[in-house]
Amino acid sequence: MRKSRDQQSATATKADDAGPPSLLLALMEAPRALSEATALIPMHPLLNGLAPGDGHAVMTLPGFLATDRSMRVMRQYMRRWGYDAQRWELGRNVGLTRQRDLEKLLDERLELLFEETGGKISLVGWSLGGLLAREMARRNPQFVRTVITLGSPVGDPISTNVWRLYEFVSGVSLQEQGIRRRIDSLHEPIPDVPVTAIYSKSDAIVSWKIAKVPPGENVENIEINTSHFGMGYNPTVFFALADRLRQAEGSWAPFEIIGLRKFFYH
Repeated sequence: MRKSRDQQSATATKADDAGPPSLLLALMEAPRALSEATALIPMHPLLNGLAPGDGHAVMTLPGFLATDRSMRVMRQYMRRWGYDAQRWELGRNVGLTRQRDLEKLLDERLELLFEETGGKISLVGWSLGGLLAREMARRNPQFVRTVITLGSPVGDPISTNVWRLYEFVSGVSLQEQGIRRRIDSLHEPIPDVPVTAIYSKSDAIVSWKIAKVPPGENVENIEINTSHFGMGYNPTVFFALADRLRQAEGSWAPFEIIGLRKFFYH
């Protein structure tokens, strides 16, 4: 049963009060990410042999301070699965700044891909890239087929370990009134666009409580045991990603956690 808006708001407020992940956990990020990337080697035959998709276009959006190169491996697998994997082509992701209108550039890129491919685009965003993808879908639902976020802060950025760095790099204070209004609206549903949020309780950068999206129609949260930096290389993430992209347009259904999947997904 769908929760009321008041219940969703209460859930969002509680999540935003979570605080950032522990710094002790952060010390394990690099070695965990390396082990996850290494796991791709033995899992490659299985991933490579997954059922192909319908060939629609998928746009990847990198995380904070990352470039298209960070999601190169993910796009390679998408192409093996038959998708038209596209970069965001906007350089390093430093978020919203006063130097350029990032949202306008994203909207133009999305509309161009829609016109070139003749169909709706799936958006896959890692961390900050997922947040940007959600808001892009909110502004342009007519161009978006589905949104998949990977450890994305869909809530108060204070519940991350990088918010101060974000302020320093972007030159934008997260306490500005306009920014706070936008943060408060992040939990609002996106009509007609399915959203899958992949998150990890052992994410050392973004609190898992704000990486989940509030319950609603065509919305789901999938918990996977992964590091934040390893999400772009984790085989378990890739299996879930392939499953979500393989759905026929207009017939979205929640991810089924059955059989052996119960050992890897929650």
